Amino acid sequence: MRDQSPADAANNNWVNQFLPTAFIPYARLARLDRPIGSWLLFWPCLWGVWLAQLETGLIPLSQTLYVSALFGVGAIVMRGAGCTYNDIVDRDYDGKVERSRNRPLPAGQVTVKQAWVFLIVQCLIGLCVLLQFNMQTLILGVLSLAPIAIYPFMKRFTWWPQLFLGIAFNWGVLMGYAALAGKLSGAAGLVYIAAIFWTVGYDTIYAHQDREDDALIGLKSSAIRLGEKTHIALWLIYGLSVMSFIIAGLMAFAGLWFFLIIGGVALHLAWQILNTDINDSDKCLAVFKSNRNLGFIIMLAFALSL
Repeated sequence: MRDQSPADAANNNWVNQFLPTAFIPYARLARLDRPIGSWLLFWPCLWGVWLAQLETGLIPLSQTLYVSALFGVGAIVMRGAGCTYNDIVDRDYDGKVERSRNRPLPAGQVTVKQAWVFLIVQCLIGLCVLLQFNMQTLILGVLSLAPIAIYPFMKRFTWWPQLFLGIAFNWGVLMGYAALAGKLSGAAGLVYIAAIFWTVGYDTIYAHQDREDDALIGLKSSAIRLGEKTHIALWLIYGLSVMSFIIAGLMAFAGLWFFLIIGGVALHLAWQILNTDINDSDKCLAVFKSNRNLGFIIMLAFALSL
């Protein structure tokens, strides 16, 4: 079992090295062996948190750090729950795709019933975290279940499942802002839009790893739809993301540091486009993973503008 890591997870990851054998399939269901997704879920939460700190200017730093820690736990747990749910829904497809055929369900390492029980446990932990927030954040958390529930099915019906992933995956921007401010703002809405474009871009790059297998089994993605036009589309998608960040910064009266850092973000996104080879899965994965650090840098843009 330790030798059956998914294609995009290294065999020497901590799950393989340290967890008891019986726990490994569940850790893989939750993608604990591939933490990149938790980071990409976590950073937008902190964008919202630090934007609220920037716009209100009245919140104690200790409260900001406490809320940030809660979102850290929530990101790990709910990303795991989302991946478990996605694997349950896609179990008949994953076995036909090279990158996902060793996932616990298609590989027979866990049953569907066991996966459902594990999903419920993760959701209960997530609920415990959610109950620590104010009512506005609690309501937003409940509303987030709708895009989370429909996302796994979108690849069957639309060429743009990446858009629905962006809507679901970046909900934390709104929750992070509401957790501190107790309301939403126009700037928070624009940061949410910027994050959606960001996700559509990086997940299109990621989806090129499965482009051929997805097409053979009848699944859809922006990678298949765009094909050789991917680079042109990425310039537009990432450009809209950067523009949305800039407008949000102007609305929030962010300082010079914000715009300087966002300028650096724009340069990195340009680097991503130039270094994306849609016919090289390893390069696509490497470019995709670079967004972990980029999310941190964007968080710094808000934090250093206080």
